[in-house]
Amino acid sequence: MKSKIYAGVSAAALMLAAQGALAQDAVSDGVVKIGVLGDMSGVYSTGFSGKGAVDAVKMAVRDFGGTVLGKPIEVISADHQNKADVGSATARQWIDEDHVDMITDLTNSAVGLAVQKLASDKKVITMNVGAASSALTGADCTKYGIHYGYDTHALPVGTATAVVKEGGDSWYFITADYAFGHALQKNTSEVIDSLGGTVVGSSDVPLGTSDFSSYLLQAQSSGAKVIGLANAGQDTVNAIKQAHEFGIVEGGQQLAGMLVLISDVKSLGTDVAKGLQFTSAWYWNGDDASRKWTAEYEKFSGGEAPTFPHAADYSLTMAYLNAIKAVGTDDPDKVREQLGKQPIDDFFAKGGEIREDGLLVHDMYLLKVKEGGTDPWDVADVVRTIPGNEAYASLAKGGCPLVNK
Repeated sequence: MKSKIYAGVSAAALMLAAQGALAQDAVSDGVVKIGVLGDMSGVYSTGFSGKGAVDAVKMAVRDFGGTVLGKPIEVISADHQNKADVGSATARQWIDEDHVDMITDLTNSAVGLAVQKLASDKKVITMNVGAASSALTGADCTKYGIHYGYDTHALPVGTATAVVKEGGDSWYFITADYAFGHALQKNTSEVIDSLGGTVVGSSDVPLGTSDFSSYLLQAQSSGAKVIGLANAGQDTVNAIKQAHEFGIVEGGQQLAGMLVLISDVKSLGTDVAKGLQFTSAWYWNGDDASRKWTAEYEKFSGGEAPTFPHAADYSLTMAYLNAIKAVGTDDPDKVREQLGKQPIDDFFAKGGEIREDGLLVHDMYLLKVKEGGTDPWDVADVVRTIPGNEAYASLAKGGCPLVNK
């Protein structure tokens, strides 16, 4: 009798051990580790990246329950300092030594492109939200690279179209002198040309420039009706402030911010930014679901209002964790396949989908700065919803060499 009992106990023990081993195999290294690699101290550290991005990812992990497939979810972060070599070195260490399963944020297109290639070579998923270059899912697309939130094609479809149709048919660009700025100028110029407008000139400006006076004077003397700001973050804020000081708008020229966040408008003040039109992937006051999520984010982050990249950080973290749950493993091939199958339909991206090339296609919004909102962060009105299939380039035109068109 005892031998039968011992045999039964041994069989049960073996079964539990086998189940434990399967669970361990399902989640590599016994933990799902997410790395937030962003600009934590530079020109993009407030609205795009920084603490706000880390908070959004951590909040998503909390709301998901803190575990997936019975294993803990860990979030780590680092500052890439807007340098591709620093970002690549950090990503390499994270993958090789810290066993990070997914890397996100990646604000700054030069960093985003470099890290996406390195990570994909090592079969690690990247979910890029901060960088804008359409090359991420175009010429430089990768098997494991996802671009989540917006790109340089979607931004001008809203803003440049509206401005040209209102008579702003001649443009001069002030452009951030690296991959993002050049991509944004190129994509915006294509929209302007398609509508019969012209680009009369441009100035390339180093990232982090504080004095825009010479570039604004060149734009002013060009005679262009519109000065297009193909930059972002503090660069955009500085350029608009100095343009206001020079009386450029009062002199008859119009400013078009090609990548503006509500935090930028808040920093500028609606008296300076009044009437500015810009395209956004999301607006916190757009509907009840967004307002509810914003209220929770403000509590979690200590009172900070979220920008659209922060909302995207939360959304993509949920999407990634739900994909792991659905396939029962954090294996990158299976998770990437699932991400392409499951709808992205939440407060951030309604009716969205991640295509073969890695691009999240979803609706975008044309906003216009207003005055007199009931909330200090209620700085704009939604002028138009831009359907995803209109905002983003088609697969055929996207240019990803991995896609069979």
